[in-house]
Amino acid sequence: AEVAKITEKSMQDVLEVRRALEGLAIQLACGRITKEEIAELEAKGKKFVEVVQTKDLVLMAEADEAFHAVIYNATQNDRLIYILNNLREQMYRYRVEYLKDEKNYPVLLEEHKQIVDSITARKKEKVTELMHRHVANQAVAVKAMILEQES
Repeated sequence: AEVAKITEKSMQDVLEVRRALEGLAIQLACGRITKEEIAELEAKGKKFVEVVQTKDLVLMAEADEAFHAVIYNATQNDRLIYILNNLREQMYRYRVEYLKDEKNYPVLLEEHKQIVDSITARKKEKVTELMHRHVANQAVAVKAMILEQES
């Protein structure tokens, strides 16, 4: 049980940082994203939908990362992109854990769609709220899995 608690704490730490940084990233991206980047985000969103059908965890995690990378790059903030890319490895484990449970797919796909729609409409507050919920949902699901493994 002790190991799982540490895992939960480390997940909490990573996701708190991710929540703040992804919130900042999406706000900046909302103001700076180009038409080309919006098209790329839509394409990565579609690709993710296709990859989910394969149920291949590695492909799904990579496709999810690629979706978020478009948002990071759209911030045009090199420091923020650098920090988020450093976090990427730490987030990968939790992303894979989250994707192991197919119950999460409908929510995840809907959140991606809403993020694309809101960023396209440049609704900064809405998209920030969506991104925070997106990260929070992952935290709740992974926490539940950690507790399951404990019992």
